Amino acid sequence: MDELELLKRDWQTSNEKFQSYSDKDIYKMSHKKSSSIVKTLFYISIAELVFWILVNTLPAILSDKMRAQMEEMMHSSIYLTLTIMGYVIILLFVYLLWKSYTSISVTDNAKKLMESILKTRKIIKYYVLYNLTIAFISIPVSFYLTLQDHPEMAEKIAEFSNMQLVVLVGIITATTGIFLLLIWLFYKLIYGILIKRLNKNYAELRKIEDYDE
Repeated sequence: MDELELLKRDWQTSNEKFQSYSDKDIYKMSHKKSSSIVKTLFYISIAELVFWILVNTLPAILSDKMRAQMEEMMHSSIYLTLTIMGYVIILLFVYLLWKSYTSISVTDNAKKLMESILKTRKIIKYYVLYNLTIAFISIPVSFYLTLQDHPEMAEKIAEFSNMQLVVLVGIITATTGIFLLLIWLFYKLIYGILIKRLNKNYAELRKIEDYDE
């Protein structure tokens, strides 16, 4: 019995050593973490922009054949439109994330911070949906442009039997599905982890708001 009492006393003494955090302390920590997360998202978006610029320019710089092919593709209004739209969307995404970062950095109100977190989550969600949509469109468009540039291939496909056409459509569909899955996994890994952390911060702030009310 004496040992039990000693254990109880020891537990109480240890428990008193734990630091209790006030709502203000929790807000400060959530604010700092949220600002850091959005800043990281902003840097990732910059890296992605640089990556796509390199993907689209390096082959043309390093290979005369690729440069000639890209020049031919630039004559296609569909390809040109998708390329310009892609860069515009990425730049818009970078700008919106920068706005979210500055908004979170300067806010001194839990409610405004929560609104900024929600806005950031929406920006990421719409950006991922946009990229998945573009990926879904790009493979059929690329196939169409390839047929336009290679009439001999189009003639061969025109001679396909119904079974061969079904197989071809199946291959294109499977390729599109795999491509979409890889993109989704990429964004799930990169952005998903950071969004989970933002959600955690949002939940902590939500508790503060509910408690204050």
